Amino acid sequence: MASSGEEQAAAAVRVIGGWASHYAIRVYVALKLKGVEYEFLQEVVGNKSELLLKSNPVHKKIPVLLHHGKPIAESMIILQYIDEVWASDGAPAILPADPYARSVERFWAQYVDDKISPASVVLRGVINGDKNEAAAQVYTALQHLEEAFVKCSQGKSYFGGDNIGFLDIVLGSHLGWLKAAEEIAGVKVLDESKFPELTAWADRFYAHHAVKEVMPETDKLVQFNKHLINVLKAKGMFRSHV
Repeated sequence: MASSGEEQAAAAVRVIGGWASHYAIRVYVALKLKGVEYEFLQEVVGNKSELLLKSNPVHKKIPVLLHHGKPIAESMIILQYIDEVWASDGAPAILPADPYARSVERFWAQYVDDKISPASVVLRGVINGDKNEAAAQVYTALQHLEEAFVKCSQGKSYFGGDNIGFLDIVLGSHLGWLKAAEEIAGVKVLDESKFPELTAWADRFYAHHAVKEVMPETDKLVQFNKHLINVLKAKGMFRSHV
């Protein structure tokens, strides 16, 4: 356990995460969007640190935001915390001010994680499952999100309007792994001919200054996926891991 002096010397904002974790990428993007300096603490796959276990003893998962030593877990909760704490100094809002607009973005964000996250790991071969069914599930989700983009963006560049917001960050964090899943499974899910609004949005999201430095390259994710599967097999967790 760190001494009080070590805790004082630590950065005010630290993120326990992983460079390939789409959940952690959300936190990096949000902090960069707000202009907040942070220290990145890389977790090793298959070997959870004492700091992680201490900071998130319930789920024992990344990401965890440490703000002056106080832990905040779960990526969507962290996004909302960041938005509330760094709400001034001209930083763009992550969630809209209007309560109804906020509820809409939260609904679609949860839909993204409910539908795309489980299908993605099947396409990547991280868990066993029907890859055709998984691809169909992603396709259906993207159909709904294509329509949601038109309504939420109101003709602007992002779900959040003129700048990336909550839903942009949640869905955008999946883009790297969707590209990797397409390569691994040999399927095309984010098809420009079928989802013109989303593919154009994805290009803008990738190019955003808060995103381009933290979004991993597809080939690195493909290699990491192989490493992840090997770790899970070594631990006897391959069939049960989600």
